[in-house]
Amino acid sequence: MGMCLPCLGGAADDVVVTPDPETRRQQLAEAAEKRQKETAYRGVKNPEAVERKRKKQEEIEKQAMTPSVSGGGGLKWQVG
Repeated sequence: MGMCLPCLGGAADDVVVTPDPETRRQQLAEAAEKRQKETAYRGVKNPEAVERKRKKQEEIEKQAMTPSVSGGGGLKWQVG
């Protein structure tokens, strides 16, 4: 019985204080975002350039979807 007491005496110094639930939730959310970014850009040397190219491609696709008023750009019906 006397041999366990020295072990328990130093246990109070090793206690890790857990943060409140809101702080813990925030830390988990930040870690999840970091993991998603790492997996999204795995093997990419310049992620900013990839993001710029993706946005430019989306703009080009959006412009292609909107009809051009000045060019007439569609099929024309001929009746006759």
